[in-house]
Amino acid sequence: MLYIMRHGKTDWNVRHKLQGRTDIPLNEEGRRMAETAREEYRAVPLDECWSSPLVRARETAEIVLRGRGIPIYTDDRLREMSFGEYEGMENTFDHPECPINVLFRKPELYTCSVGGAETFEALFARTGAFLQEVIDPLMAQGKHVLIVGHGAMNLSIISRIRNLPREAFWTPGIENCRMIRLI
Repeated sequence: MLYIMRHGKTDWNVRHKLQGRTDIPLNEEGRRMAETAREEYRAVPLDECWSSPLVRARETAEIVLRGRGIPIYTDDRLREMSFGEYEGMENTFDHPECPINVLFRKPELYTCSVGGAETFEALFARTGAFLQEVIDPLMAQGKHVLIVGHGAMNLSIISRIRNLPREAFWTPGIENCRMIRLI
């Protein structure tokens, strides 16, 4: 089985700031969310966990799996999508002229990098390589694996596994600390 989870809340989530690859820690609410998830998912059988190296994901994985003896590995390919110069921008939808909004409102039209932000092609290439090189062999061995990551990065994996069209990229949603079974 393959499961995926988004990190707990951060102060930037609360303020609606684009985090991307900016390494923002969990806030107290995020840690509580991870503790709640630890209780809620403690019976889910897991052999190992793969996490983004960003502190908000890594700490979430550590809290959720504390006391279970499950190894946690990190991989740079699981970092959040880069939002380039827009990282740290608050409430982008309050600025309709902001070009990064096309990524969120019309993902099928987001075809090139704006302001140094990562393209969908680059995101899907790195998460696809991770799935092929790490997850596929683990699934072939019958392992139960959890990936702890981020909104856009997790959705790229969900989109690939569920074969979603680009316009449906954001449709599945991904709540903080909610475990989703993929396969």
